[in-house]
Amino acid sequence: MTVIRDIPLSLTMEHVLRRQGMGDISAVSPKILALSRELLEEAATLQSLEPAIAYEFCPVKKINDGGARLQGHIFLKTDLLQKRLPFASELAAIVCTIGPQLERKVTDYFAHDEPLHGVLLDGIGNAAVDTLAQEACRMIGVLAESRGNESSSPFSPGMPGFPLSEQRALCRIAKAGQIGVHLSKSAMMIPRKSISMIVGIGPQMPTWTKAQVCAECTLKKTCRYKVDGLVKSPSIPHSGRVRVVPRCAGLNSLQMAGEG
Repeated sequence: MTVIRDIPLSLTMEHVLRRQGMGDISAVSPKILALSRELLEEAATLQSLEPAIAYEFCPVKKINDGGARLQGHIFLKTDLLQKRLPFASELAAIVCTIGPQLERKVTDYFAHDEPLHGVLLDGIGNAAVDTLAQEACRMIGVLAESRGNESSSPFSPGMPGFPLSEQRALCRIAKAGQIGVHLSKSAMMIPRKSISMIVGIGPQMPTWTKAQVCAECTLKKTCRYKVDGLVKSPSIPHSGRVRVVPRCAGLNSLQMAGEG
């Protein structure tokens, strides 16, 4: 098991606004844009984000239509592996979190009758988790390449064909408790701004875009946060990207690029 902390994040306003549920960014009011920038800069200044990644590689013993049997008597129940990763030799179990500080601030805004601040800051947290997950997958890809393999795009529990309950197995494998992540009785992650994933390792691993994942989601017709592969968001003028640097960032040289 490997843990990486103090990871600088670089977030774009386009990504932040999408994760705030602003589907048509060109129609966002100047007030919302200004407040979003203010909150993003505040998150950077107050160091509300405490990004951390925990991951572990597990050799695959067998994949069938019921799931994957991994070394160490671990079984993942999902039919996605047989469909998408039948030739994976390893699976990387990954857990990412930005910690509890931002969500406490969101709760505080709502408690003090500032719901707009709370909603917008919550969207910033969502964008930060997305960016952190993107960097985790990039890191796994680099490690896979160093072994002469390729890495797939990620799967997360809760996707069609991958029960949310399987987060329990992923958190055990990655030892999520080492980065302060645990699960509720219903398998929801705490802190909420966290994500678990698996990535396939092996020869000729398939990859896919977020737009393709959204296109297969059962909520694709109503989701405010979906990525449409046919539409590119317009540029946001001024302060298009804010770099959020956690405490002791100098201990880690990873630089994360935000998604457009």
